Amino acid sequence: MPKTETKFACQECGYISPRWFGKCPECSGWNTFVEEISSSASIKHSKSSTSSSSPVKLSEITATHDQRIKTGIIELDRVLGGGIVAGCAVLVGGEPGIGKSTLMLQLAASLSGSAKKVLYVTGEESPKQLKIRAHRLKADSDNIFILSETDVASIESNITTLKPDFVIIDSIQTLSMEEISSAPGSVSQVRECAFALIRIAKSSNIPIFIIGHVTKEGLVAGPRILEHMVDTVLYFEGEKFREYRILRATKNRFGSVNEVGLFEMKDSGLEQVQNPSKIFLDEISAAISGSAICVTLQGSRPIIIEIQALVSKTNLAIPRRLATGIDYNRLLLVSAVLERRANIHLSQYDIHLSVAGGIKVFEPAADLAIAAAIVSCLKDKPIDIKTAIVGELGLGGEIRSINQLDRRIAEIERLGFNKIIVPKENSRKIKSQELKVVEVSNIKDAILSAGL
Repeated sequence: MPKTETKFACQECGYISPRWFGKCPECSGWNTFVEEISSSASIKHSKSSTSSSSPVKLSEITATHDQRIKTGIIELDRVLGGGIVAGCAVLVGGEPGIGKSTLMLQLAASLSGSAKKVLYVTGEESPKQLKIRAHRLKADSDNIFILSETDVASIESNITTLKPDFVIIDSIQTLSMEEISSAPGSVSQVRECAFALIRIAKSSNIPIFIIGHVTKEGLVAGPRILEHMVDTVLYFEGEKFREYRILRATKNRFGSVNEVGLFEMKDSGLEQVQNPSKIFLDEISAAISGSAICVTLQGSRPIIIEIQALVSKTNLAIPRRLATGIDYNRLLLVSAVLERRANIHLSQYDIHLSVAGGIKVFEPAADLAIAAAIVSCLKDKPIDIKTAIVGELGLGGEIRSINQLDRRIAEIERLGFNKIIVPKENSRKIKSQELKVVEVSNIKDAILSAGL
């Protein structure tokens, strides 16, 4: 008779303990431990079941660079690094209702259009419910096969029988294995089910897309090892009450993690945004105080964004700082530099900062635009809407150089801008003849150049 063992696993980070904790000693999460019962007979990997292999010289291995499969969705191909690699395992995460299943169903429709068989495994919806959504998305195809199943052994059996070209799992938290006694979605179930799916992908050379739920912190639910096991991790971001969605890679063994894909959610599904800068600028009708235009890079793609600041008198002992779309610590840094290096007194004002359109900006090249927007609102002086501002702000008030300025210049010229404020160190690299380039070396010069 197999010996049973009781253990407690953290549902956030996968930490295993022989006893229950109120607070996880690994990730500091509260009330995250769940009791799991494991058996010594569970999931035994015997020597007879493992295939033997021998070392091979690296120089003798042949591989080509053109083995990527185009999805037919340009924005998704961009994030994947040029297409799907055979045998890869891709994890897709995002908040509930953001559009993960919609994206995967449209992917299935696009792939099936090139005579590829796609197996869509759904553990959350019935086939009839999926059919209703597919009809709305116009994703009906004879090459899409729907399997309503949560048992991994049954899924593997169907993959072996059907031999699909692609597999989509919706979602990993609904799958289970009979050998594990814990409930679906637990750490052990997610870990072992993901391992089984990845083994199928590698052994059969079939790409598998796995949808994962996220926690309240925005991370994929389950053990952290799940993201280490797969080849690519994609996050679908955006505000549920706005139509724009951003697909971002946080891990990619076959490409860059700096690329992003932009989509617009409509009644007929997700539509690709080929010209995001124009969409965000169409909403700007006139110059208003507290608004500054910046050119940010999302991967290799330049996007023109509007940074908005609201500075108001505070009644609190400690003024409030609020940032949406920009790192909160970045706002604090820019505010401190303005206070100390430019004599812009902000200690009696609340500052609310936002990036229009739901875009998130991570690069420091937006520092100068943030500072200009704050000063513009404080002085109630608008900045010309045909002026773009880029530059990194140092703690000494100096304006540091930024990378790939030529891409940013080409984008603002294409959209009809006539002036750009740049770091002095970058000015020698600018070859534009139609654009007025203003060189600045410190924060005071930048404020004056913006007309503030």
